[in-house]
Amino acid sequence: MDRKDKEIKLLNILIKGGRILDPSQGIDMTGDLLIRDSLISEISKDINPTQGSHLVEAHGLIVCPGFIDIHCHLREPGEEHKETIATASLAAAKGGFTTLCAMPNTNPPMDKPNILIDIQHKANEVGSVNILPIGCVTEGREGKTLTNMFALANAGAIGFSDDGNPIVEDDIMLEALLNAKYLGMPIINHCENPYISNNGVMNQGVVSHALGMQGWPSEAEEIMVERDIELSRQTGAKVHLAHISTAGSVELIRNAKAKGINVSAEATPHHLTLTEESVRGQAGTGKRYDTNAKVNPPLRTTADVDAVIQGLSDGTIDCVATDHAPHAPNDKNGTFEDAAFGISGLDTALGSLLSLVHNRKIPIETLIKSMTYSPASIVNKPDKCSGSLRVNTKADVTIFDPDIQWQVDTNLFASKGKNSPLDGVFLYGQVMATIVNGKFVHGSEMARIV
Repeated sequence: MDRKDKEIKLLNILIKGGRILDPSQGIDMTGDLLIRDSLISEISKDINPTQGSHLVEAHGLIVCPGFIDIHCHLREPGEEHKETIATASLAAAKGGFTTLCAMPNTNPPMDKPNILIDIQHKANEVGSVNILPIGCVTEGREGKTLTNMFALANAGAIGFSDDGNPIVEDDIMLEALLNAKYLGMPIINHCENPYISNNGVMNQGVVSHALGMQGWPSEAEEIMVERDIELSRQTGAKVHLAHISTAGSVELIRNAKAKGINVSAEATPHHLTLTEESVRGQAGTGKRYDTNAKVNPPLRTTADVDAVIQGLSDGTIDCVATDHAPHAPNDKNGTFEDAAFGISGLDTALGSLLSLVHNRKIPIETLIKSMTYSPASIVNKPDKCSGSLRVNTKADVTIFDPDIQWQVDTNLFASKGKNSPLDGVFLYGQVMATIVNGKFVHGSEMARIV
């Protein structure tokens, strides 16, 4: 995206002939969408363009609310060699995301109001999408002393997490939940019991045994999920369970929701589409393993992937989140044991997830809901991100072609992070345009003035 893309402000945009999908309103129709003065103005079968309108022909394309990523890592401040707010925004816009919820494991971490304020100021200066910060639960993300959650909320936090580090101590989690309940905001916990994961580097199973690597059992996730569900039951506070990866976790969440417990959950594109076999690397590379497939939590078995897909399909898993974790090349070089955890996911999220649609594992309506209205409902800040095309809401819109085939080339990522096990893989689906607050941040060349 060039400066022209970012700065152009289109007061009147008419998107014609697309398949408009808005799960928040139950809309699935072929028709037109009008944006006026940065707001959704009208959705109808046929809207006549007025003189000076910026017309987008969307025949054969899907028009939906802008994607919302409830869990990503922007690395700024402190690790700008991996990613910046500006480069993450570019990757988000290219990937169809209009809102990023930034995890607090920066350096310094987001445990003080001034840090959140500085990040939001920087986002307003250089970001092309909405950036919503998530505050730390504990000071320094050390799991010992609670932050001033009330001050962080006043500074713009939309939730609280120590992501990358689980909140291990029950009493700390309990007190955090009580504060969050008062504030009406979620605690987003990294679901891992470190005493059980025990420095594992990949899923414990056939592949870890074959490669001679320290395994990471599924119980490390499931025991933490079970603990958090129980504390949510006791307090009534909202717990959002991050990056669910195991069949056991899905079943625990399903049972909790059946009992009316106030929990929600996310899954990542990689845990929905890749298995532990990806650690072996792609055939023909001559490599024993692929460090780009090292992620926290680890890629699991086919049975786990199938269970997570079923959980997304039936609503047990509420939303998709990228857990975008960009790294510099040196972070992934060397041995698998020494490599950093994480996959850079903003550039490939839609293409990866559309494989589930093309393989008839989930309907496209479910996928769009999981990337728009569902994460917006968890954030629960409709003035910041509604996940909706409802009339008079802020015009955050994504337009994409679900059928274009393309080959992943990580060198072409807008993100600084090129760490993806999908390099060279063919995917379907590409974002054609992304509109944030009534402005094109990607794909402005689609529009012509009439």
